[in-house]
This record gives sequence, structure tokens and C-alpha cells, in this order.
Amino acid sequence: MHRLIFTLFACSMVWSSCSYAERIKDIANVGGVRSNHLVGYGLVVGLNGSGDKTPFAEQSLLSMLNKFGIKVPDGVSTNTKNVAAVAVHSELPAFAKSGQKIDITVSSLGNAKSLRGGTLLMTPLKGVDGNVYALAQGNLVVGGLDASGADGSRITINVPSVGRIPNGAMVEKTVNTGFDLGNSIRLNLKNADFTTATNLMNTINEQLGEGTAKALDGETVEVLAPRMANQRVAFLSMIENMEVVTGDAPARIIVNSRTGTVVIGQHVTVNPAAVTHGSLTVKISEDTQVSQPNALGGGNTALTANSGVDVQQGSGRMFNFPKGVSLDDIVQAVNKVGAAPGDLVAILEALKQSGALKAELMII
Repeated sequence: MHRLIFTLFACSMVWSSCSYAERIKDIANVGGVRSNHLVGYGLVVGLNGSGDKTPFAEQSLLSMLNKFGIKVPDGVSTNTKNVAAVAVHSELPAFAKSGQKIDITVSSLGNAKSLRGGTLLMTPLKGVDGNVYALAQGNLVVGGLDASGADGSRITINVPSVGRIPNGAMVEKTVNTGFDLGNSIRLNLKNADFTTATNLMNTINEQLGEGTAKALDGETVEVLAPRMANQRVAFLSMIENMEVVTGDAPARIIVNSRTGTVVIGQHVTVNPAAVTHGSLTVKISEDTQVSQPNALGGGNTALTANSGVDVQQGSGRMFNFPKGVSLDDIVQAVNKVGAAPGDLVAILEALKQSGALKAELMII
């Protein structure tokens, strides 16, 4: 099974690391065209006794009632269990217009056990500038479940204190992206790479004329564009469907220390090196025995500990990597001896420490 895992990941990296043409819309974003984060504070009502028992939740409820002309006498507690104070957050897409709807996420701020069955009351969603850009309201969809019994038993599935409302907020204000300003646009690569930026510039210049595009750095390419908005839209539609040959990914090895998954890039090579790897397993077991005296002995029953120590020495493995060994050679050498993921990680770390590994080793 380990052998299959190594081979599959290695082959997938070989395929993905090769240079091939990609559409510009898949590798770059248009500068200024982005979403914006929104956040708000509100109340969820209609809970079945699973609401907050916090002072600020009650204070929010009293404040809301006061706005509707209902005055609760001072010193009187509502003692309601069906209300929860929540944080509401969402993302406002680029070019979103007034009247359009967006999805929202609702998260409990207090000690509410569950938001299942609750309804979010009208909540203004604000941007970082403090302006209101959307209004949220609606019935929550909660994927979690929380149930408890009178004897203290309790079961929780997923997270019942977080819910979503599809199309739960209506856009009230449009964000100006600056899309139609100036005589140029900027294409920002999702993954900075000087080779890709150069190829992107050359592709646009070949199809639209020399001097149309220029690379500002390894991530940004500036392109001359029409000033009129309708012409600029058609211009970008043409550009984003152009195909560009991307640069090769750098030589890199990624190791997931929790799962033992190892992903090796295509261009990983090592200098001449020999690595010996063996395994030493030590097992310590504790067994408690009862010492019972005979009937006429007059002694007392006693517990005695019986410890066992077992040491197993695994067979050592020698890996010999000649100069310029490739990804396929490394995988085949490790698979040939049936090494586990931990063995491969140890070998890679040893090669990195010795300076023989010509790649970036990332352990996550």
C-alpha cells in the first residue's frame, strides 16, 4: 500500500510540473477586481432553549425591544433561552450590484449550544471602512447537532453553533473597483514566477502588437487597454482566453508529518550519496499479578508488577544515489525495499542535512 501511495503522488507531480499552455484566466487575476469582506453583529431568535446565557445577549435583546417601543423595567431580567448573539460575515463579490443576494455565515458569540432552527433578524453588514454594504436576514441552515440527556450524557455532531443562510443578505451598496479607470490594466499571477510573467507578456505582444504588455515584476504584467468600459470588457474577454506556457515549478518536496504523505516534484535531484537506514523497536509491557497466600499461611493478598521489555532490531537498508538521480530513481529505490512513509521522510531529511538533496524540503 505504501508503495502505491509513493508512486501515485510522484506521477501526479511529474504530470503537474511539466510546462504546458494554460489560459490566462486560470493563472492570473485582474488588478482591483476582487471580493471584499463584510461583518456584522446580530441576534438569532426562535431557538429551542439552546440560546445564550450571557449578559451581552440579554443587553442586545433589550436594546432591540426598546427600538420597537417596548420598555422592560429596570432590574427585570428577560431570562430567555431562545436568543443568541451572533457574528455574521460574508464576502461581497466584485461588481455586485444593489439588489443582488449573497450567502452569509452565522457564528455564535456566546455559550449557545446550538443555532439549529433559529432565525437571524435584520443585521447590517459593514466593510472595513464602516459603511453598510448589505443587509442580512433569514432562517439558518445548521449542519451540526447537539443533544444531551438528564444523566449528563451528551453527543455533538459537527459544529452546531455555526450556520449558513444561502442568499441570506441583499447588497445595498456597490464597491467601486476602478476597473474602468486609466488606460491600462494589470494582470497579477496567482503564483509569482518570472518565466511565466515573461511568457505572458510575450504572448500578448505577439497577438496584439509589440509594446501592448510589459512585465513589471515576477507577478504583475501591465497591459494597455481601451478606456471605454464596454470595449475594455471585450478586450479582457479576448485576453483571458489566450493560452500561455507556464514556467516549471521549483524543485520541492512536501512532507505531511501527520499523515506521512510525501509529494516530490519533478526536478528533484541529489548529488552522489549513500544512506543507511534501519529501525529499532522497543516494546515495554506492564502486567499486574495477584499474589495470594495459602489458607494457613496467615499472609495478606498483594499485587506485584511484572514488566517485560522486548527489543527488535530491523534490518538495515542501504540506499546508494548516484549523481543526478531523478525523482523516479528515488521512488523506485524506496519502494523496492518496501519502506514505510516514515522511512522515506528520514532518508530525505538525511539527504537535506548532508547537502546532497537539491530541492526545497517542506514539512507541514
